[in-house]
Amino acid sequence: METIVEGIRNKKGHRIVSIDLKRIKEAPVEYMIIAEGSSNTQVNAIVDEIDDYVRTTTHVHPLAIDGKDNAEWIAMDYGTIFVHIMLRPVRDFYSIETLWADGKVTEYEEV
Repeated sequence: METIVEGIRNKKGHRIVSIDLKRIKEAPVEYMIIAEGSSNTQVNAIVDEIDDYVRTTTHVHPLAIDGKDNAEWIAMDYGTIFVHIMLRPVRDFYSIETLWADGKVTEYEEV
């Protein structure tokens, strides 16, 4: 999980949050990581960096990546971790953090 966060930070992603969902039996994954980019180009760059950095560091590949065509909301599936990289208006509209508020939310400082 920390490797994913580092990948996001490498491309200056904003408002990085992880949600620990292990205690919620209905949750589809153990963790969700949510962050945002300020443009479609940055959202794509963050996702590419996560993919490259995680693959290089841990040799783990995402099972799926969806949303790269419009790059407003790109989801990455790492099996037990879902990663959501979004534009701010999309993130604010869907407010995923509030959907999973029963999980333990960790906010990461900007670097």
